[in-house]
Amino acid sequence: MDILHSITTQMTVVRLPLYAVTLTAVPRPDTPLLLLLHWHGFRPAGRPAADGSAARQAVPGSALQINTPWRALEEIDLAMLDAAWQLGAWDMERLQRRACNDIGASAREALECRQAFGDNPFAPEDEEHLLAEAPDRADLMRLGAARGYVRWHFRPVRGGLWQQFAEDDTLSPDGGRTPPCPVRPVMSAGRRHRMIYRLGRLSRIILV
Repeated sequence: MDILHSITTQMTVVRLPLYAVTLTAVPRPDTPLLLLLHWHGFRPAGRPAADGSAARQAVPGSALQINTPWRALEEIDLAMLDAAWQLGAWDMERLQRRACNDIGASAREALECRQAFGDNPFAPEDEEHLLAEAPDRADLMRLGAARGYVRWHFRPVRGGLWQQFAEDDTLSPDGGRTPPCPVRPVMSAGRRHRMIYRLGRLSRIILV
């Protein structure tokens, strides 16, 4: 499973700094994966005013469906760790969440489920917040609400917004790292679990 290739291909096409990467999966083998790429950039919104000025809105994120077969969540963990490592992320978060249709689930859990699958209920109706190449996204969101979901998240340095701010002794000059990733998956059987993989290291004292 090569998630890094999907990310870098989109970076080449869009040619904007990448703010964050999110991957969401329903914990059922061979279901499609949803890759969300959050870009840092703005574009004109509406017609320019008489003085030539124009309002600006954020560039929509990208949603890509990955149909690569998989059997265990550990395979996805490995692929995301590899992508986060090579793209220079300081850490990577993995969240395991229960079904938000369960009795007792809060409105916040339902909102987080929608957001994990790229649905933003707060976006204005006339503003496009996501460019999706994911035909099964709505079905995956419904399945995630019924069965639970797992979400991975990291902020890249190489080719990303964070390169100018990165303080990390493990990074190469371009903000990336040489494979293989030395961090191995740590899995949990629970339906509600948060795991933070630390990838970066800083041994210097920073004087502000």
